[in-house]
Amino acid sequence: MKTAKIMLGLVAAGLLTQPALAETKLGDKDRARVARAAAADRDEVRYCLIQRKKGAKKGTIIGAAGAGGTAVVAGGNVGESLLAAGAGALAGNLIGKGSGTNSRCDAVLKRNP
Repeated sequence: MKTAKIMLGLVAAGLLTQPALAETKLGDKDRARVARAAAADRDEVRYCLIQRKKGAKKGTIIGAAGAGGTAVVAGGNVGESLLAAGAGALAGNLIGKGSGTNSRCDAVLKRNP
């Protein structure tokens, strides 16, 4: 039973890492935000928005893998492990989105809402 849980965790981690390898693209709202930005700041706004998205993706993967792995090691059943992985993914996404940029990006994004 332990081996099955470990294998399930590895498969889930493998599936979660695939979207992170895809190219990060901006959505319609973010492209509109870049277009509204001052001409001198457009490249920086685009860069900062992409960095924020990358941070959110990385945080989601790390949170899901960490919480799911901890639940498996702690002896939780499959349902508990998946629930923990989901909660970890949500928390990781929020944390990664906030820490994906530096103070310069924060200032640029604040200047260009």
